[in-house]
Amino acid sequence: MTSRNTLARSLHDLGAAAWFGGTLMGAVGLNGAADAVRDPQDRARVASMGWAKWSPVNAAAIGAHLVGGGALLYANRGRAQHQSGVKANTITKIVLTGAALAATGYSGVLGAKVATADGQYVEGATEPAQSTPGEVAAAQRQLQYVQWALPALTGAIVILGAQQGEQQRPAHILAGFGSTLARRVRK
Repeated sequence: MTSRNTLARSLHDLGAAAWFGGTLMGAVGLNGAADAVRDPQDRARVASMGWAKWSPVNAAAIGAHLVGGGALLYANRGRAQHQSGVKANTITKIVLTGAALAATGYSGVLGAKVATADGQYVEGATEPAQSTPGEVAAAQRQLQYVQWALPALTGAIVILGAQQGEQQRPAHILAGFGSTLARRVRK
């Protein structure tokens, strides 16, 4: 394995890191700060504006992660197919990435509903007040869960990426190919 994939790996890793970090900072920092805004009529607007400013950066991070991941998968297709453990990791990571993409999209839909509460009372970014309109309150209650699901999913993607890096150590490659060969011989 003499070829290097520095650009693809950088896109993949930096994209995943920004996606994870942005979702965690948003749940803790941005939503927490919006909850502390003195005027309850401004809380939804502050959270919505912050998320709207982050969205283009998040989209670029997700795009970088997907492009880099696709390039790495292509470059390592032989290893993914034949080295023991790599295929399972890759499939798990693809499934988690799909779930994180779906959760990100759903979060955006819910956030758009919360944005309609501009000028209405809310307790916080994800916490409705008694007078919050029903559709907005429902979106906020769902965002209470989605805001934590996103860092969990994207964090798992980062961890699986780290595991893939460990699987590329020469000793792991030899052991992985050896395990695969032994299984094929036994069949």
